[in-house]
Amino acid sequence: MILALALILPIAAGGAEPHKFTLVIDAGHGGRDAGALGVRAKEKNINLKVALAFGQYVERNCPDVKVIYTRKTDVFIPLHKRADIANKNKADVFISIHTNAVAGSKKVTGMETYTMGLRRSGEKLSAAMRENEVVVYESDYRQHYDGFDPRVPESYIIFDMMNETNMKKSVELAKLIQQKTCATAGRPNKGVKQDAFLVLRETSMPACLVELGYITTPSEEAALTNANTIDALGKGIYQAFVAYKNKQQPAAAPAQPTTPTAPEQPATPAAPEQPATPTTTEQPATSATPTTEPADAPVFKVQLMAIVTKLPTNDPQLKGLEGVECFKDGNLWKYTVGSSTDYNAIKQLRKDVLNKFPEAFIIAFKNGEKVDPAAAYQEFKQNQNKR
Repeated sequence: MILALALILPIAAGGAEPHKFTLVIDAGHGGRDAGALGVRAKEKNINLKVALAFGQYVERNCPDVKVIYTRKTDVFIPLHKRADIANKNKADVFISIHTNAVAGSKKVTGMETYTMGLRRSGEKLSAAMRENEVVVYESDYRQHYDGFDPRVPESYIIFDMMNETNMKKSVELAKLIQQKTCATAGRPNKGVKQDAFLVLRETSMPACLVELGYITTPSEEAALTNANTIDALGKGIYQAFVAYKNKQQPAAAPAQPTTPTAPEQPATPAAPEQPATPTTTEQPATSATPTTEPADAPVFKVQLMAIVTKLPTNDPQLKGLEGVECFKDGNLWKYTVGSSTDYNAIKQLRKDVLNKFPEAFIIAFKNGEKVDPAAAYQEFKQNQNKR
């Protein structure tokens, strides 16, 4: 019996090993996807060098941290697989390293760090659109990303409400990265921002995406390809990571960094939203506050397709879907299903029809006129918060 216990106890003790704080470092682009291009440099190479420098600082100085790289060489990794690596390893933090660019001869400088979210209505989704276009290298990207098309602005409404539970921690991490890295590497600080990045949408932990600088600006390209700058960037991100980790695990280390004040404050995510007055049989709101929507509340619909001809309701192209409506927009007839002031109900409806219409997306109307769906969604959230 004593011998049996002697054999069992070491196994039991070994199985009780505590979870190691896990960091996933993602070097953006790679392989056939070069990313943004400078005169001499390619984004994929800058990203990888900084990612490796950052990881090496962590590996040398944080024995309690498990470091995982999405790539350590010049290979192509689809966006959804980068997120899968983080999710399957139950990462505590995901940091994606990128380099920015602008079209034309405009010279822009500075570093910025992004968390997941929609930008303000009317702003161009330039940074996210450029980074998200990598998905077109994947032959089956519409299957992996629910019909998302990086070139269609309406696609970006599906991003909101993703990762809201991790948003506060993501913003805290992003602010630390901006403060520490800009100070250590002497980078102009362009602040913390929100944008709709696919690689952030797919992750299930605090995550942010760093844009180190603008490869299309000659002085920036020269700095980002300099070995000393690369080391300083890696060191700055490492310092931010340690400060963030120590705040999450105060007993693990004695660091005393203060929360930095970033130039821009992304909006703190709203409390979980209560559904609006439903159009189907659902549980009523438990709040005593009236749930009546304003008379001019935006109405959401799922757009299925757009063609030049008007179809009869039983046309095979509608694939037997009931309740299909259409409206003329320019020279096109656009076909929709569903109509509700409850964005959540239409979001679910979109998921239900994706097997028949993989490229379906959400559109919005206000007072009978088509409006920006992102702005309509923000109004929906504001109406929910007033209850």
